[in-house]
Amino acid sequence: MTRVYVPATVASLAQFHAEGRVPTSGGVVPDDESEDAEYAALLTAADASAALVAAAHAESAGGARRESAGGARRVVVVVDVAVVEADAEVPWPEVAAVHVDTDEHPDPDDDLGWYATQEIPHLLADLR
Repeated sequence: MTRVYVPATVASLAQFHAEGRVPTSGGVVPDDESEDAEYAALLTAADASAALVAAAHAESAGGARRESAGGARRVVVVVDVAVVEADAEVPWPEVAAVHVDTDEHPDPDDDLGWYATQEIPHLLADLR
């Protein structure tokens, strides 16, 4: 199995959870199976998530910054796949974990919190 680190927002995490599938397009694949490579992939996906959050905020306010549910939290959904495909979707049970900023206005240098898949409904409820 290969881990794919999918950048997301709180809104897209809620959508993935509700629909029961996660698109892997834009996901980051580690260079190898080492912990260092997986951590680097997580950080790259977190940076991509920050860009998604900024774009969503700009779009929702017509260019003016406005906070939405979840604030500016970065979100990375980690999925396990047998074969990495460019535009695939994987079922929710293939999600290994979700990483989310613990603060509404995070420092980009802060580590993301780790959440098991069974914690996601409670996490989403807390972020609304």
